[in-house]
Amino acid sequence: METVLQSRLSFAPWADPRTHRLPGIVPLAIEDWLEVDDAYAAQMALREDLIAHHEDQVHALLPQACLAAQELLAMVLRLLPAKGYRVEAGHVMCPDGRLVTPDPDAPLLTLGRLTQNDFCLMQNGPEGGYILTGAILCFPAGWSLAEKIGRPMRRIHRPVAIYTEDLAKRVQRLLDGVQPGRALMRGTASRTGQPLFDSRPEALRGQVNPQRPLIRVERQGLVRLPQSRAVVFSIHTQMVHPVCLDAAQRAALEASDLRLGI
Repeated sequence: METVLQSRLSFAPWADPRTHRLPGIVPLAIEDWLEVDDAYAAQMALREDLIAHHEDQVHALLPQACLAAQELLAMVLRLLPAKGYRVEAGHVMCPDGRLVTPDPDAPLLTLGRLTQNDFCLMQNGPEGGYILTGAILCFPAGWSLAEKIGRPMRRIHRPVAIYTEDLAKRVQRLLDGVQPGRALMRGTASRTGQPLFDSRPEALRGQVNPQRPLIRVERQGLVRLPQSRAVVFSIHTQMVHPVCLDAAQRAALEASDLRLGI
């Protein structure tokens, strides 16, 4: 599948001392939550295609998350006008000229057609701990939605060696601490040769193609929905050629202990 690239990074986590080292979590103003970058039109064309032809791979919504998903859609619709969208009765004019009709019966699919962000809904399970109860996830990094939906955080992260019992407890405390009106943000960076959407078996996903090293950055947000109390984990993915780093980003990378093979 075609790889969509940005011409620049709006955020380089290694270049900000607040996000360079774990946990790298900083406050996020809700008006800065959503971004529209220079690859918006191309990413949205890919998202439309994925939703039309691979919906079962990029979308899931458990019954207990329906109200939270509708609440999330309403919140995002209120934020869109400040990002270059025209929100009118019955439809939304997107920055690339598409008209999207919000569907309260398919809130996550609607969000997938509106924004570059992927959205995951995390809710407390009956035995405690957060469970992934819904998502529109077009651009996962080395994992698939079908493998994780309905599972608690510890099972979602089981393949990650560093996700220890202690780290699991810290993540639980972090999610518990997310409050309405006080969003959080962190970032990740990696080297990859794979496209934004990778439908290969799990064992092959995320492998680096040395012939085409690209930089993948995820700007991740944590937002608490005030009514449902669900936590929204959002991901805005950008991919660039190394030559697209600006001077400050390249200098910070060379001075850091982050190695992307550049």
